[in-house]
Amino acid sequence: MARPYRPGPKQFLFAAGDGDDRRVTVADAQEAYEAFSDFFRERSGAASFTVHDEPAGQRLVLVPARGLISRIAEAGPSRADHLHVGRAARCLTGAMLFFENGHTGLEHFGPWTTDPTDPTDPAGASPEARGAARAATFTTEAAAFGEVGRLWADSGFVDPTGRYHVFFDSRGADEDRAERATLLALIDFLGLERVEAPADAPTGEVHVRTEPRLEAECGRWA
Repeated sequence: MARPYRPGPKQFLFAAGDGDDRRVTVADAQEAYEAFSDFFRERSGAASFTVHDEPAGQRLVLVPARGLISRIAEAGPSRADHLHVGRAARCLTGAMLFFENGHTGLEHFGPWTTDPTDPTDPAGASPEARGAARAATFTTEAAAFGEVGRLWADSGFVDPTGRYHVFFDSRGADEDRAERATLLALIDFLGLERVEAPADAPTGEVHVRTEPRLEAECGRWA
């Protein structure tokens, strides 16, 4: 049986296959994320990155070039699950979720598969259908806002007036179709207000009127 994940101050080991591993002691998930982001940027050419929580018996492996995340449980019966995330930027999102709550924090980042070579998208489903199905897995406001914040962190900004949160910065309508469908469904679920984008904005951008709940959640990822 896997040992429970331990919140609070703890140690992580970061590795990128170059022999220059880094062990860090952090007070919370945000501090861990900032330390790993620095490690990640310093080794931007690395093929893979590993975050190891030795006491919990959990590892996270990121392969940015393949858009692949693997979570490996070492405690109890060993197990490896894999997730194709498409864009390399979402690897860092996966790292933040791992720092927040270990492998459990990554559950809604799925669906996961035991085969790292297979895309995880259901065969024959359109990106929009996959995105809507994913949105339906978020059944509480807290979980839905968490996913909205993560989507914004991948490719978002606050417009210069401070009135709108913009998602999918500079993206065309043919990009990020599944993620956009997830976002639009969650906007409806949460009662957020989508506003018309400026005429000169890229066709794939989504503009949402800022409100306190959205501002607080996105602020965690800024």
